[in-house]
Amino acid sequence: MSSSEDEHSDDSHSSHGDSGRKRTPSPFYLPLNVAFYAFLGSNAIAAAYAPIQDCDEIFNYWEPTHYLDHGYGLQTWEYSPEYSIRSWLYVSLHVAVGMITRIWSSNKKTQFYVIRAVLAFVCAACETRLYSAISRTLNKRIGLLFLIITIFSPGFFHASTAFLPSTFTMYTSMLGLTAFLDRRGQNKIAEGIMWFGTGAIVGWPFSGALLLPLLAEEVLTSIFSGHLGNTLWQIVNGCIRCIVILGLEIGVDSLFFQKFAFVPWNIVAYNVFGGEGRGPNIFGTEPWTFYIRNLLLNFNVWFILAASIAPLLILQALFGGRTSSSQTLLRSLAFVSPFYLWQAIFTVQPHKEERFMYPAYPFLALNAALALHLILAYVGTNKPGTLMGLIPGKVKLMAVAAFMLLSINAGLLRSVGMVTAYGAPLKVYDALDTPGVVQEGAFLCLGKEWYRFPSSFFLPQSMRAKFVKSEFSGLLPGEFPGGNNMQALLAGTSAIPTGMNDRNEEDLSKYVDISQCTFLVDSYFPGQPTTDLEPDYIHNKKDWEVLACHQFLDASETPTLGRVLWIPNLPFVPSRFRRQWGDYCLLRRRQDLESRASGRFEGPS
Repeated sequence: MSSSEDEHSDDSHSSHGDSGRKRTPSPFYLPLNVAFYAFLGSNAIAAAYAPIQDCDEIFNYWEPTHYLDHGYGLQTWEYSPEYSIRSWLYVSLHVAVGMITRIWSSNKKTQFYVIRAVLAFVCAACETRLYSAISRTLNKRIGLLFLIITIFSPGFFHASTAFLPSTFTMYTSMLGLTAFLDRRGQNKIAEGIMWFGTGAIVGWPFSGALLLPLLAEEVLTSIFSGHLGNTLWQIVNGCIRCIVILGLEIGVDSLFFQKFAFVPWNIVAYNVFGGEGRGPNIFGTEPWTFYIRNLLLNFNVWFILAASIAPLLILQALFGGRTSSSQTLLRSLAFVSPFYLWQAIFTVQPHKEERFMYPAYPFLALNAALALHLILAYVGTNKPGTLMGLIPGKVKLMAVAAFMLLSINAGLLRSVGMVTAYGAPLKVYDALDTPGVVQEGAFLCLGKEWYRFPSSFFLPQSMRAKFVKSEFSGLLPGEFPGGNNMQALLAGTSAIPTGMNDRNEEDLSKYVDISQCTFLVDSYFPGQPTTDLEPDYIHNKKDWEVLACHQFLDASETPTLGRVLWIPNLPFVPSRFRRQWGDYCLLRRRQDLESRASGRFEGPS
């Protein structure tokens, strides 16, 4: 993957005071500090505005974090010691940030956004390290393209600050890839194994597959070069580091579950050997085209370029006009193949979710940057007698600029569209912060909107979230036992809760009667019919008062273009392209208003 362009134009000469000595050319189009701030700015916007896309993030990570920070929270079956397939070590890293935040702010929502901000910072640091390695070891134009793809892609906008193990493994994938790219130093292979191993152990075990092509290339290269012994020692060194991390993982999880817990194995066993009526497929299956459609939405043309890099490398090796060794081609294919491997593994799995692609996003961005670099090198040639040599330089420049602007704008429109369409759940709870609105012991209930609840961090300290029956018939979360000190919290995490199962079978004890609800969050879409279990609470003025309402996209009535991109609601936009809206509202029971008006208040029974 060596550069195919001259870098002489970057050479500069010093002033007369330096006696004409040549400076070392910079390996970056953008200095590292500028690149870091660009990454951080993009991630910070995501931390502030990106909607939570997956209820798994809420109930499996934000709620356990809230429990350890505040002594109560919702609990999924995965955290039952009977199953123990979620890592308390991963959660604890975020709990520490929340606890530090409490030093200067008791506001729980502030904690939520500070944790997101820290994730934005960590992600930016990892992106900058990978940008640096790409620019120094491959080509600085490839590094710049990687930066552009990362900053402007909706996929990274969603993934960069998500509280998910797949996001954590995206970070470690960047660091592991950086180590394999940058061969300076004695233990880069060991460092790379350590980072990929950390992602697999603390985050998501399946992410270890991304290491395999890189490690295979190192072993094959060392065999041909006669350095197999050193490579094997580095592999052992990396494995020893991973064993230490695994010991920490087992120790922390065993402490919380109060029994021996090997969470990475439990995750693999459930997903691969779940058995009849168990395993991830009970939560839904998708066709093989799911990830193609999803990646086209979240990366537009960059996904097409990423998928095309292997054929382009082979074509370059066959017809590029420059001799390149088989070792160079092998190394190039090794770095681009993890994306193909990951895509293949998860395409054949029936249960598919967008977050499953997060660990491979850095490889997608690298592949796309490499592909465009090769294309630009071909387009930029001025050799007489060739097709590209006949096209004026200004025309080629305009075509490339138009291509870049189109892809960047498509990504921005997608990200803005997601925020404006689905941002209501992060805003509607602000009304609860108004003094005098929430009384001690009040319940906030969730019916059909249970899966969009942004976590207990958005509720006042005295309020608890409850569920009322809706048309949903699967297993809802229960509640961790209350705890106000570490001993009580450990007793809660190690207690086997009732009504849990790994078959998504409904447990009616998870519901409360609607009469116990002081507050309710509900949505209304004109095109959707009401049912006995999902009545129109918002327009029931007799029983409920609207405290806050925000627009929420009515996907069933909005045309495809409006669902995919941001479309402004302006008069000149044809109605067939306009986005259609429903209401996402926070309601308060009217009998509680009357009780307060008469000087008495009775909390829920």
